[in-house]
Amino acid sequence: MSTDPVGPPAIRVEHLTVSFGPRPALLDLSVEIDRGLLVGVIGPNGAGKSTFIKAILGFVKPEVGKMFIFGVPADQSKGRLAYVPQRGAVDWDYPITVQEVAMMGRYGHIPWWRDPGPQDRKLVEEALMMVRMEELSNRQIGQLSGGQQQRVFMARALAQGADILLLDEPFAGVDAATERAILEVLERAKVSGRTLVVVHHDLGTAAEYFDRLVLIKQRLYAYGPPEKVLNPELLSEVYEGKLRIFAEIEKERCQ
Repeated sequence: MSTDPVGPPAIRVEHLTVSFGPRPALLDLSVEIDRGLLVGVIGPNGAGKSTFIKAILGFVKPEVGKMFIFGVPADQSKGRLAYVPQRGAVDWDYPITVQEVAMMGRYGHIPWWRDPGPQDRKLVEEALMMVRMEELSNRQIGQLSGGQQQRVFMARALAQGADILLLDEPFAGVDAATERAILEVLERAKVSGRTLVVVHHDLGTAAEYFDRLVLIKQRLYAYGPPEKVLNPELLSEVYEGKLRIFAEIEKERCQ
């Protein structure tokens, strides 16, 4: 159970099972994520990492299992969750500006019959400042670099005012400098009191970036501090021995 003295965990997943066809994408997965943490979800390709966060969001329907957000069923907590998709899932040719994308985060708070108000514009401005994109607020999203595009969608999630941000591979396809910039945004969001769950593929940076790690391959293999989860024997089992690059990184760190 959660050790958080101020209330239930940010996310509680009980016996989550999701299938696409005869083979389960996730099998009997249970985990609790406390508040205010930056959590990485790791595992090999096809392990069910994206399915895990999409199930929490309600984008995929589980066969079995229950999910709770701060103790409330997840399907009653949509306003407390925000999602940053993979860059490849977005139509970057759509004619919309940085500011308009960020304002989309406010749509759930604005009745259909009125325009965004001063408070909505203020929250959007603050979100763009947090991700350092305010100077490009009138730029069309297709004119941005990959890292800038990722930060714009992070601004949209922040403008939503959600307590939990779920991000699917935000570091994929960006250079090292952009990766550090995105990590800085995640750290700022954590300091502001949010809980962040991030699908991540790079074992070499997982220990540096995250407070906790969720290691999955259909089922949960481990959850906890990086030093516990990044156990060579455990990783060898999950990745079926395909860890040469990670082993070389660890060797370099120890020299």
